[in-house]
Amino acid sequence: MRRLTDPSVETTGNDERAECPYCESTNTEREHPKGPSLCRSMHYCHNCNQPFEKFE
Repeated sequence: MRRLTDPSVETTGNDERAECPYCESTNTEREHPKGPSLCRSMHYCHNCNQPFEKFE
């Protein structure tokens, strides 16, 4: 199942792959540039199908 990004948010900026904290894969996608605070962004791992936050 392909997850869709939030269309209400522009996703320009740093688009490097984050390492998944669960399986250490870099097959990840940034879903939302802003997480619960400005220093975190929301990502999704396509290998283990887990969402996670990355501290900027």
